[in-house]
Amino acid sequence: MIDFLAKVLGPVFVNYGVSEADFQAYLTQLSGYVYFTLALLAVLVIVLVLAQKAKKGFRHVVRWQAVLAFVAIIAVMVNMICYGPMYSNVSGFLNASKVDLSDETVAQSREMVKKLGEEGLILAKNEGMLPLASDVKKLNVFGWDSTNPILGGIGSGSSDSSSAVGILQSLQDAGYETNQTLTDLYTEYRAERPEMSMHYQDWTLPEPTADAYTDSIMSEAKDFSDTAVIVIGRSGGENADLPTDMYGVIHGTYDLANVVSSAPDNFDFTRCAYTNNGSYDDFEEGESYLELSRTEEDLVEKVCSEFDHVIVVVNANNTMELSWVDEYEQIGAVILAPGTGASGFAALGEIINGTVNPSGKTVDTFVRDLTATPYYNNIGNHSYNNVKDLNDQGVAADPSSMGNLSFVNYVEGIYVGYKFYETAAEEGLLKYEDYVQYPFGYGLSYTTFEKEIQNFKDSGDTISFDVEVTNTGDVAGRDVVEIYFTPPYENGGIEKASVNLIQFEKTEELEPGASAKVSFEIAKEDMASYDSEGIKIQDGGYILEAGEYTVSVRSDSHTVEDEETFQVEKDIDYSKDGRESDMETAVNQFQEYARGDFEQLSRKDGFANYEEACAAPAEEQYVMSDEVREKVIESAVGTYDGTKYNDDGDEMPTMEADNGLTLYQLTGLDYNDPKWEELLDQLSFDDMAKLINIGGWQTTEVKSVGKIATSDCDGPAGLSNFVTGAYGTAYPSEVLMAQTWNQSLAYELGQCMGQEYKEANNYGWYGPAMNTHRSAFAGRNFEYYSEDGVLAGRIAANQVNGAAEHGVYAYIKHFALNDQEINRTSMLMTFSSEQAIREIYLKPFEIAVKGFEGTSQAVMSSFNWIGTVPSCANSNLLNNVLRDEWGFVGMVETDYDGSYGYMITDHSIRNGNDLMLGFGSAESNLLEDHSATAVKAMRQACKNILYTIGNSGYYTVDEDPAGIMTNMTKIFLTVDVIVALVLLGVEAIVILRYLKKKKAVSAE
Repeated sequence: MIDFLAKVLGPVFVNYGVSEADFQAYLTQLSGYVYFTLALLAVLVIVLVLAQKAKKGFRHVVRWQAVLAFVAIIAVMVNMICYGPMYSNVSGFLNASKVDLSDETVAQSREMVKKLGEEGLILAKNEGMLPLASDVKKLNVFGWDSTNPILGGIGSGSSDSSSAVGILQSLQDAGYETNQTLTDLYTEYRAERPEMSMHYQDWTLPEPTADAYTDSIMSEAKDFSDTAVIVIGRSGGENADLPTDMYGVIHGTYDLANVVSSAPDNFDFTRCAYTNNGSYDDFEEGESYLELSRTEEDLVEKVCSEFDHVIVVVNANNTMELSWVDEYEQIGAVILAPGTGASGFAALGEIINGTVNPSGKTVDTFVRDLTATPYYNNIGNHSYNNVKDLNDQGVAADPSSMGNLSFVNYVEGIYVGYKFYETAAEEGLLKYEDYVQYPFGYGLSYTTFEKEIQNFKDSGDTISFDVEVTNTGDVAGRDVVEIYFTPPYENGGIEKASVNLIQFEKTEELEPGASAKVSFEIAKEDMASYDSEGIKIQDGGYILEAGEYTVSVRSDSHTVEDEETFQVEKDIDYSKDGRESDMETAVNQFQEYARGDFEQLSRKDGFANYEEACAAPAEEQYVMSDEVREKVIESAVGTYDGTKYNDDGDEMPTMEADNGLTLYQLTGLDYNDPKWEELLDQLSFDDMAKLINIGGWQTTEVKSVGKIATSDCDGPAGLSNFVTGAYGTAYPSEVLMAQTWNQSLAYELGQCMGQEYKEANNYGWYGPAMNTHRSAFAGRNFEYYSEDGVLAGRIAANQVNGAAEHGVYAYIKHFALNDQEINRTSMLMTFSSEQAIREIYLKPFEIAVKGFEGTSQAVMSSFNWIGTVPSCANSNLLNNVLRDEWGFVGMVETDYDGSYGYMITDHSIRNGNDLMLGFGSAESNLLEDHSATAVKAMRQACKNILYTIGNSGYYTVDEDPAGIMTNMTKIFLTVDVIVALVLLGVEAIVILRYLKKKKAVSAE
């Protein structure tokens, strides 16, 4: 019966984010109640049938008594379920406060998003066309995306943008009249965007074909205005990476079932895109989603053949191939506008008319050919071909979710984005201009600036200097001071990029002729390289090698404006004494099991191994080795054995003590205060199990310590909880946030976002996300800041600190190396050298953790594995690096705790992951080991959760929140009273009717 109900009802609940496996687990958990209800229903039917034999006057009384008794028992049972086995699940949702943001807060947020647009939109090309002359009053806006712009992304980072400022509104608000005939053409062609969701991606690019632009329409357009705007858009989202072969998508040969080794059971592969015209292919074989379609090419050709003044707006979160904008002399300006949220597009019209001087800078390198990037052959689906027997052995709890175990090799090492192109150009491997169109950190202005380094000083462990910035142009504007360093490199030695961002600041607005000084102090340890290969440090560690270091201020990663040098006389080995910023000395933590058996790109001999290193994986790499197989079996449901970690010398902690403490009393106490141990002594085994396992958009109530149920919300784009219906202002993509290059603005952004969380009485924020734009095709790039960890880390740190002012604890995510969506939950083994892990992929997290100034902090681990160890159960990552090295104090939560075969609660808590982002319903959540070692792990996890919650906005209030009646209790009391009154009322009516009829019969 349980299996039947799961089969029938499961697909319905999948639409609400609950997997069929999880739904069946819930039914199994409640099987006693289900069978009791069915039995009770059977009894009701029998009583109703037998009532036929009762006396005529008494018959309806029997029936009504049976129905009322059934309803009363069901009501009692619902209370028992909701306050019993499902209490943690139900209370987390019902106790969430109704979101009713004040007009002032909403206005503040929308103004902040507008500022992000004003400082984040990038002027990438300007042949003197912008700002438009004041006599230009009308604009022809071409491109279907102009009527349906990309405002964010799909998945947990999405938000409600129904009231957002669009492109056309922005232009109209800036005083321009737009061609309504063109707008009508697009809206009549297609009103809505193609469906894009977590479980379905339609990659169609709606665009009318060239024949839609009749002579009449074009003649009218030219009469309307001699200026045209072309809008090109690209979408993306969670759970799928962007197609690298759109021809295959359209023709059905790019079968996602084969591309993704572990797609959701309900993923629809039947239709992913259609061609706009059956007479031609929109894409040639091998052309990607990030190139123009044939229909778009025809549009650009048509517009440029008819208009001499053309502006292109690129509305995409992923870097597109844009060489075509330089092929048309009519294209006088290009503006890069990634997802703009609620009001970021308001800046577009202001930039075009010159009200706002653009100051955004690129956060990724725009290359001319994405297929020629070092990573291209090592993204996507690379699945082992000899693992079917692992399913047969029951390694995975749900074999369908396991699919083919997969891997990805980070073959490019530290040479990610600009670090490769700048270094490769210096080494003579490539001609820079042939490969790079827009460098990292690039963006134009309506004015010009000069920068000069002054007062350069070497103070031993640090260097300091000022940069004087002068506005040498004719209009006011602001600029970014980008500081890079170039370390000494010895051929064949420790890998080093020739250009590395190390700090940056943005000036205030400077009037023409005005100057400002921006001061910097840089720790030399921040220029150290990590030697994971044992070239100079056997067990790995940071080292600042002897030689000459150049510090430069640049307008982008490629263009030097001024520079200074300093000398390091001898190697400084930080593996001996440690870096000052570290709590413990960094040594190899991942190299042994994450390095992988692949050729890594090396600068040696001018990148002599480029072709070999950057080729697709060799055939033998698709065969899982016995060593890797053994690690998989150790970490999978069905074969995992946590008891092997037990220590007979461990002493059983105290449980269920009556110490009279509540969490509220410990708010503000140091993490190591003895009272925390007294509070933890009050927890029972079941208390701990529930607190750890029930973490799906919430943390559960624990009465023994006075902990209330709390709510956590997505996501990077602002307050968004599909479960509770809590939605706030739609903030823009993190790409746009980072394109501001403004740390103080990021802090204000965090404050504004935190204010919305505070008013919603929701202090847990699933964000910001700070993984790396390793590939332009990563579907979730809109949620991540940049290809560079220093830029991402500094923007994130400020945003988190701003939100913390309001008591918000931010789950910085996804920790770590979750840089592609394909196969992310199918035990994706991410192989990389430890140098690349630390210098590239952990860097933003390190900066955010070390730069945190609040009291309550959280981290979300990632779906993927680091080498052969799941990130959610990686003690080297979560304990040794995060806590011991970086000094993190707080809780770590998994990403969604689905039935993936390896997210095992016992395994996670023994290795530093405290909370499971799920509902405790899966087999993998069972905590059955009552050994002292296991209980100690549970206790430590609970301490981290309690400490984080206890120092958040939930508890930094004037009275103990545990003493306030919860929304759930209010709701149940109200409903129970209403149900009781209705039952009593019906019962009274039934009895009175019976007595009345009986009296009438007696009178006769």
